[in-house]
Amino acid sequence: QYTRGTVTAFAPFDARADAEALRKAMKGLGTDEDTVLNVITTRNNAQRQEIASAFKTLFGRDLVDDLKSELTGKFETLMVSLMRPAEIFDAHALKHAIKGAGTNEKVLTEILASRTPAEVQNIKQVYLQEYEANLEDKITGETSGHFQRMLVVLLQANRDPDTGVDEALVEQDAQVLFRAGELKWGTDEEKFITILGTRSISHLRRVFDKYMTISGFQIEETIDRETSGDLEKLLLAVVKCVRSVPAYFAETLYYSMKGAGTDDDTLIRVMVSRSEVDLLDIRREFRKNFAKSLYQAIQKDTSGDYRKALLLLCGGDDE
Repeated sequence: QYTRGTVTAFAPFDARADAEALRKAMKGLGTDEDTVLNVITTRNNAQRQEIASAFKTLFGRDLVDDLKSELTGKFETLMVSLMRPAEIFDAHALKHAIKGAGTNEKVLTEILASRTPAEVQNIKQVYLQEYEANLEDKITGETSGHFQRMLVVLLQANRDPDTGVDEALVEQDAQVLFRAGELKWGTDEEKFITILGTRSISHLRRVFDKYMTISGFQIEETIDRETSGDLEKLLLAVVKCVRSVPAYFAETLYYSMKGAGTDDDTLIRVMVSRSEVDLLDIRREFRKNFAKSLYQAIQKDTSGDYRKALLLLCGGDDE
């Protein structure tokens, strides 16, 4: 379904040979990190699962456990993340975002704003299978207010299908949003939640254009002024993803590396989750919007084996 990833099936592929190479790299004193990162970042997720299976068959050992005991720090986190089966990657990230004290709203926002309705349905099913819990119940237990309501709407994964745009409804929605925000003292958040959470992508793109014509503002400016906190961030993420998912992720990556310190959790999550989906498009948007390549940003902001592995995932420089 996706062909814009930087990581594709490796050929010629030999799961047993890769398993043997990894065992050799981690056996005895010291670890050959280069072999580990070269194998894991250049095979796609399905192939990595085959390698893990061959590893267990040949050596009676769990590959992920071995990686955890041999590697450390961010490099370990990245390698272990790449070994996680693609279909449970998002479910796992969400589980960690709502576990323990405090909720990581950033992760909830990023995943639920950017995934397609089919992907969200899949995440809910996997969550139930893996953790024997209902994702919606877990999320509503940890969130509140309009932020919670918007998440619940997105979790229903009932966005209208993209079939033709009804100009009369476009006009109506744009007017409703205008009246719910700029024209009103206070904000009718529910109108924003319903329209942004349920209308089709092509419809919403037209609504944003029409909104600009009616109000003289970009919808983002209005959301910025009329809402705050987690709800504001979530609504903005939804708007950005409606406009362009790759541009949204390019911006997410840019801010994960901007300024002092790096938000490595976000950097790893986005690089891993988009590497087989649309990382080529994300790279293009990054170059276009931030006057440097994603490759250069990673090079400047990270170091060691962690950097090498991220650069391999990035798959090239766009200078």
